[in-house]
Amino acid sequence: MRRLGSVQRKMPCVFVTEVKEEPSGKREQQPFKVLATETLSHKALDADIYSAIPTEKVDGTCCYITTYKGQPYLWARLDRKPNKLAEKRFKNFLHSKQNSKEFFWNVEEDFKPVPECWIPAKEIEQLNGNPMPDENGHIPGWVPVEKNNKQYCWHSSVVNYEFEIALVLKHHPDDPGLLEISAVPLSDLLEQTLELIGTNINGNPYGLGSKKHPLHLLIPHGAFQIRNLPTLKHNDLLSWFEGCREGKIEGIVWHCNDGCLIKVHRHHLGLCWPIPDTYMNSKPVVINMNLNNNNLLCAFGLGFIVYAQLTSETFKENFGLVPDPIFTPLPLAPHNVLLHPPLQSSVILSLFTLNFLFLSPQTSLVSFIKKKKVD
Repeated sequence: MRRLGSVQRKMPCVFVTEVKEEPSGKREQQPFKVLATETLSHKALDADIYSAIPTEKVDGTCCYITTYKGQPYLWARLDRKPNKLAEKRFKNFLHSKQNSKEFFWNVEEDFKPVPECWIPAKEIEQLNGNPMPDENGHIPGWVPVEKNNKQYCWHSSVVNYEFEIALVLKHHPDDPGLLEISAVPLSDLLEQTLELIGTNINGNPYGLGSKKHPLHLLIPHGAFQIRNLPTLKHNDLLSWFEGCREGKIEGIVWHCNDGCLIKVHRHHLGLCWPIPDTYMNSKPVVINMNLNNNNLLCAFGLGFIVYAQLTSETFKENFGLVPDPIFTPLPLAPHNVLLHPPLQSSVILSLFTLNFLFLSPQTSLVSFIKKKKVD
């Protein structure tokens, strides 16, 4: 399968949009809505949207992995925004009836300062070597996530630079019906963009973790492909979002052959987000760690490993749960762990201090611990 595109700029909607003077359901204090019409946009048609790969739009914050200080690093999104005077001029221009002329930006004077380590996002327009703002007046960019930077503490919780690994959530390679949490080398993710989700990100729409035990994970963009999407018609997509289990997602991102990314959000169709019982929450999860790798165990502060031979009776006695012979998504309270069915009678149980084992009762994610065979 070809490598899918990365998110380096604002994605256009698959439909032509229109503005309605009604309070936004997406952003507080926004007095208008941006809604999709029934007409496909020229950008979507030019990018051959019909042959694109549709994927789930995940609700988090965008990240990027590229080199910094000679090694793979996680970078956080930081858009360079105009200062107050420039922003006022730009808003006046947008609301002017005589705005047929192009707005002129002085990049050196009109924008707020950014850290020296800031880099502009790829694919943005350049003029005389300077990155130019998008249609919203922002210059998309990135800053490296330093280990001790409190502003990006939740970003840094999913990476370890000493061992150059990241905590990643994606489909299980052998079973598309399962999700898998694993430690992935940062070098394998170079030049990719990912979505950081979790307890303290964007209001936590997936209900992961808790204040006491926060949970954060990275999801590569394009990781969750949509298999049975209806035709590219407004009403068909609306019915799919409203009536299908797979439609309980934030939106869709189409990865086109030319690298272009096209999206539709539930709000474009007048639908609510966030919603209860998302499609992601309905899937069981395998926690896949190589217990033979001592470096891996140290990397995320694993307190200890308890090796226990468990039968169904002792499992029930210790945890109050009986391993289910099928993958049934159930609410998972802290410290309750469901085993991968093939490992019911004899398992290696790992009791991690790693935060991702302490899922909150609100989440429907079911965690299975999978032991890799000893070589």
